[in-house]
Amino acid sequence: MSNVIIIAEAGVNHNGDINLAKKLIDEAVIAKADYVKFQYFSAKNLVSSIAKKAEYQIKNTGVDDSQLEMIKKLELSEADFLVLRTYCADKGIGFLASPFDIEAIKKLDSWDVDFFKIPSGEITNLPYLRELKKYKRKIVLSTGMCELFEVKRALEVLDGCKVVVLHCNTEYPTPFEDVNLNAMLTMKKELGVQVGYSDHSMGIEVPIAAVALGATIIEKHFSLSRDMEGPDHVASLEPNELKEMITSIRNIEKALGDGVKKPSASEKKNIEIARKSLVATRNIKSGELLSSDNIIAKRPGYGISPMQWDNVVGSRAKRDFQEDELIEL
Repeated sequence: MSNVIIIAEAGVNHNGDINLAKKLIDEAVIAKADYVKFQYFSAKNLVSSIAKKAEYQIKNTGVDDSQLEMIKKLELSEADFLVLRTYCADKGIGFLASPFDIEAIKKLDSWDVDFFKIPSGEITNLPYLRELKKYKRKIVLSTGMCELFEVKRALEVLDGCKVVVLHCNTEYPTPFEDVNLNAMLTMKKELGVQVGYSDHSMGIEVPIAAVALGATIIEKHFSLSRDMEGPDHVASLEPNELKEMITSIRNIEKALGDGVKKPSASEKKNIEIARKSLVATRNIKSGELLSSDNIIAKRPGYGISPMQWDNVVGSRAKRDFQEDELIEL
């Protein structure tokens, strides 16, 4: 299989500070992620003045400001993103940013990103999806909060684009009982698309399991520290955990193999050690009838296989055999 693409989701965990954003890039590089991803938006174009905060946002940031005020604090400028794009290139990691409006889509296209990564909240935004289709770029589409028919409708709008669909649950953090990884397999079967998983659960177990089930892309939030102030830090990995997750995923990739059932190169040397051959249970004279009374299956495995038992029993010993000597025909 080709390598799973791992997106280290910095999101807004830079707290609006470009220097923190650079530190997040550094940690993603150390962890050996394929991409580090941010969120590109204009607060005034994203959130209305009457929009309420989500429960998790209130829990993590308090009630003193509105969603618009909170989002405004997390905004980076176009100039900031150009600096971060260059910084990623210099560090040898892919740069991504989820666009949250049409102007952001246009900017990201002009920056020649490898693909568009679409957040779950935009999957029902028809003008937005139509704009995406114009560019014929590969699209990675998160599906948090969706029913299957909504994903189908979005794919119909994006017809002609190569789309990888990410299963996702938009709760921060996602309770394990709500992850429903099997829905990823349902989308693969019902929609005929490549699938992946965008994770908001705590820990690293679920994305690793998603890879074992066939995810081709994994996206996971990370932060410099879960103790930092901001809406998404609590449901994010810390740098050492991100590194552990990526190492584990790469190990699982190796473990999945090519699917052909055959002895591996590492275990072939053990075949003769662990398997058995037909041996004499006592001294046997030449011409003596071979039977369950004088032969048995024992290690090592480089003699006659016990699978030949029926061909051996009832035949005559071709020569004298000592106890525990391999039988020959």
